[in-house]
Amino acid sequence: MVQRFITRITLPLALIALIACQPEKAKTESAAVTPDSSSVTSTAATPQATAVAIIFDTDCGPDYDDVGALAVLHALADNGEAKILGMASSNLHPLVVPTVDVINTYFERPNIVIGAPKTKGVNLDAWQHWPDSLVAKYPHDAKTTAEAPDAVTVYRKILAAQPDTSVTIVTVGFLTNLRNLLESKADANSQLDGKELVRRKVKQWVCMGGKFPTGKEFNIEKDAASAKIAIDNWPTRVLFSGFEIGKKVKTGLRLIKEGAKDSPVRHTFAINIPLAKEDKNGRMSWDQTAVLVAVRGAAPYYNLQKGKFITKADGSNGWQDDPNGMHTRLVQKMPPDSVAYQIETLMMHQPQKPVNGQ
Repeated sequence: MVQRFITRITLPLALIALIACQPEKAKTESAAVTPDSSSVTSTAATPQATAVAIIFDTDCGPDYDDVGALAVLHALADNGEAKILGMASSNLHPLVVPTVDVINTYFERPNIVIGAPKTKGVNLDAWQHWPDSLVAKYPHDAKTTAEAPDAVTVYRKILAAQPDTSVTIVTVGFLTNLRNLLESKADANSQLDGKELVRRKVKQWVCMGGKFPTGKEFNIEKDAASAKIAIDNWPTRVLFSGFEIGKKVKTGLRLIKEGAKDSPVRHTFAINIPLAKEDKNGRMSWDQTAVLVAVRGAAPYYNLQKGKFITKADGSNGWQDDPNGMHTRLVQKMPPDSVAYQIETLMMHQPQKPVNGQ
């Protein structure tokens, strides 16, 4: 069974704190060599006429690549490439929304609305307890995930206010919220039911989920029923960044060595990377790849394969190639180390005062 959990290794809390506070002493012997410039394009993308409007949906906690993905999203927003409309937690754990709020506050966007499920769903903590460290150390307003507004209401209010076919939804966790959105009824925000509201307002859904061509992946498996309903009934195009894509993209070591000492992003990776032997060359960057392509597009990083995502009741998946399919998956093109270098550069971005809070 494919899982994104890390092999647990016991480490004294005092040592963890020391690592987090002293970047110059972090282990960097295994850091990847900076890719040759011939294989790396600039981290500054070609200016876009309009920033990509994003709703970001995360399970922030079982793994910590979500924090890297949030940093990438804020960096792209500061660059004028993305406009953050709102966020949602797909994980019921009490510290998810406060953790996301920590990152948003650090990047000068403390007022981003963050929704959470009001239905049954997955409730998972991080075994390393890094969210506890973040919420204890860094400023934020959110107290607990349970106090966050209903994610469906957040989605419906945001979507109803946007131009038709203009919103990109990025999910890097469970698909509980998207199932609930599709099954929602008309309300004060829109006379359309959920599926029709999505059809009208959403340009694309980018999903970190699945393993291709076949397999079982954590985000899909943990709420398999919601994943099946959401994927099988989604009325617009879906782009999948599969397990095999982010598995090869390792980030975090350069961030620990060179990142700002007061950054909660650096703090998160400095706590976690030493706890798992498999992360000695950096943490796998599933969620960051989804944000990157949602905003900048697949090229030049990845090729695209059209087809159909085959959902299964046990949370596993298949894939059927189809040139006319509504689903697309990423296929490796640029060397993973080159993609990792660009992603990590974005993860090291420092906060700027946003324009109009976006």
